Amino acid sequence: MIKSLKKKYGISAPRVAIRPQTPAYIRWVVITILAVLAVGLSLGMYEAGRRFAGFDKNETGHDLNRLSELNGRLERDNEELRMKVAGLDRQLQMDLVAREDIAKQVKTLENENIRLKEDLAFFQNLGSAGGKSEQKVSIGRLKLERGKLPGEYRYSLLLVQNGPRAKDFHGSLEFAVHFQQNGEKMMIPIGSDSSSQMLDINFRFYQRIDNTFHLPPDAIVDSMQVKVYEKGVAQTRLMQTVNLSL
Repeated sequence: MIKSLKKKYGISAPRVAIRPQTPAYIRWVVITILAVLAVGLSLGMYEAGRRFAGFDKNETGHDLNRLSELNGRLERDNEELRMKVAGLDRQLQMDLVAREDIAKQVKTLENENIRLKEDLAFFQNLGSAGGKSEQKVSIGRLKLERGKLPGEYRYSLLLVQNGPRAKDFHGSLEFAVHFQQNGEKMMIPIGSDSSSQMLDINFRFYQRIDNTFHLPPDAIVDSMQVKVYEKGVAQTRLMQTVNLSL
């Protein structure tokens, strides 16, 4: 028993540590502070993650408004550009039509100018051959050309009367076309209409004649012959032949 008491209270007895006791409310305050810090840190990390990922409500709403305004402005600009393009396209079409019309008018004027020059040269030749007292009818500028449509042909000629101008010339013209079809040479008369094969003429100084006729598209025209008859005279007054202009 003595030995046990020595071990318990003697020099060899175990050391006893004396610590002051912490009040319970301090421990709860510390725990509460730590919990609040942990929650605040978690919320901060959560908000930082949302902002980094682009889920911030204020910034997202601002970006959406800005993108909506940009989209509306682009749509308005696109509509304005579409209207401008449509207007330019209409103007281009009008310019093309006007250019085609001008080109046609220029071509018509060029052809008219060429015809007038040929008429002038023809009349000058008639004037240089003066001195004859007899009345004479001449054919000038006899042409045969292809038309714009398949099987269409156009001819033109100028009738001139020189000499004494005592009276008008009354007569008629007879046309005949020589062509090939299916390997055969053929000739048909053409006139002013379906009821008559003769074209009546009545002039004093000159008369220009322009007309068209039609043949089957597979026909190959070689030439056209013109005969001039004076009214009341059975004999041909004048005859002339012209080949198809290439």
